[in-house]
Amino acid sequence: MDRTRSQSVPVLIVEDDYLIRLNIASFLEGEGFEVYEADDAAEAIRSLELHEEIRLVFTDVDMPGWMNGLALAHYIRGRWPPVKIVVTSGYVKARQNGLPEEALFIEKPYDAARVAEKLKALAAT
Repeated sequence: MDRTRSQSVPVLIVEDDYLIRLNIASFLEGEGFEVYEADDAAEAIRSLELHEEIRLVFTDVDMPGWMNGLALAHYIRGRWPPVKIVVTSGYVKARQNGLPEEALFIEKPYDAARVAEKLKALAAT
């Protein structure tokens, strides 16, 4: 199936584990997403500043640096309110009240197809 760039949905994947990031990025590209990648919060913020077309963020909680994924999710919600956010972790179970408004949580290990389904549903809203 031929997918044009105009049909793709831009998503930023924030994951410090290269192999996990590569795997989900490859899967999402195959599902028609335009994928941007970051390995920490600082790089994610730079990507959002440079690419205003990004409307979805899929972030891990446990990351190196000055801000973890939950803090990043709250920062994104405050600075870029239209951006839809999905948070993931294998170590931390984020309670719904710990997430920013309208953010979703998917526990690791996750099924890439489920992630794509949730991101597509968010993009449609």
